[in-house]
Amino acid sequence: MEIRPLIGISTCLLGECVRYDGGHKLDRYLRDTLGQFVDFTPVCPEVDCGMTTPREAMRLVDFDGNIRLMTQKTNVDMTPGMVSWMKEKLNDLQELPLCGFIFKSKSPSSGLFRVKVYKNGEPTNFGRGIFAQGFTDRFPLLPVEEDGRLNDSKLRENFIERIFAMHRWRQLNQNPKTIAALTNFHAKHKYSMMAHCPASLKILGNLVANHNTGDINSIYTKYFAEFITAMKNIATVQKNTNVLEHIMGYFKNQLSSDEKQELKQIIINYHNELVPLIVPITLINHFIRKYKPEYLQQQYYLNPHPKELMLRNHT
Repeated sequence: MEIRPLIGISTCLLGECVRYDGGHKLDRYLRDTLGQFVDFTPVCPEVDCGMTTPREAMRLVDFDGNIRLMTQKTNVDMTPGMVSWMKEKLNDLQELPLCGFIFKSKSPSSGLFRVKVYKNGEPTNFGRGIFAQGFTDRFPLLPVEEDGRLNDSKLRENFIERIFAMHRWRQLNQNPKTIAALTNFHAKHKYSMMAHCPASLKILGNLVANHNTGDINSIYTKYFAEFITAMKNIATVQKNTNVLEHIMGYFKNQLSSDEKQELKQIIINYHNELVPLIVPITLINHFIRKYKPEYLQQQYYLNPHPKELMLRNHT
């Protein structure tokens, strides 16, 4: 059976009734579409640490710089129980081959961005949920997002691409660490890196080329930190156009004049945002099947995630 990426996710996003009001926040795209290609490990910090459903709503409160998780009406400090549970939970999660985590937005326990923080009864700042903060502190390089932001097509594409890149990295690390294996990984991600961060592509190329400067574990650690951080950069139209033109140059001795003109025009149409990225990618994959250039056949840029997710279909 194929091993699929393992993703942590806020339990309510899968349709489980664990919210403070007894409801859920089912995200059908995550459960029914993305869920066809990944495995989820659900986490609800509030229920998992022993709180009931339903329960009193909570919020983050700032006590002179000390952020606490407080019930809204009775002002009970729920922080100690949450922190105690979280320490054990993060240890458990560290034992799993997680490739990312999807948090519930605005939650005082799980919100990743712009969670309201109250002082003297008024929202005065924005912070991060207690569990989300603990998770990102423990796993600073792991891809993370929250449900609301995944409605943005570019952020969704970037996050899911990082999930599958992380999965491939974990698979690489299941085998003995060698420079040859790392060089092969790097070669297959060349155009992906070029689309996300050309500067990091150069840095990583130098790292694998000058491998005598450190032990293999250190090289892997340095490579991963630069690689996964670079992948967080959005692949813009301009950077994608640059990659497409590089790929077109790879075919210069194989394509007919008509094929070259067709591909060139489609790349121009993409650059002018008249067609989505999937259009030139589909034509390039057609030419790859026809002419079988081995180097391009191995490029993850051309097939970074399952096509059924339709992540490159937006303009």
